[in-house]
Amino acid sequence: MLPQAQAYVEQVVLVTDKAIRQAQSALWQQLRLVAEPGGAAACAALLSGLYRPKAKERVGILLCGGNTSAVDFGRP
Repeated sequence: MLPQAQAYVEQVVLVTDKAIRQAQSALWQQLRLVAEPGGAAACAALLSGLYRPKAKERVGILLCGGNTSAVDFGRP
């Protein structure tokens, strides 16, 4: 692993492509935010329940959308 990841990353969660597409869709439907698949991965981990925040834990998600558009959500 990269030295930065070893120093700062506490946990890694793997999400499915389907969960990422669902997160992209939810971000668009609820917030009108367009996120590319990599940018929606952290949101997918939360929405799918694969990551569950601890009591009083504050969670922030960085979103990016440079490589997609709202019309790409259903495409593989």
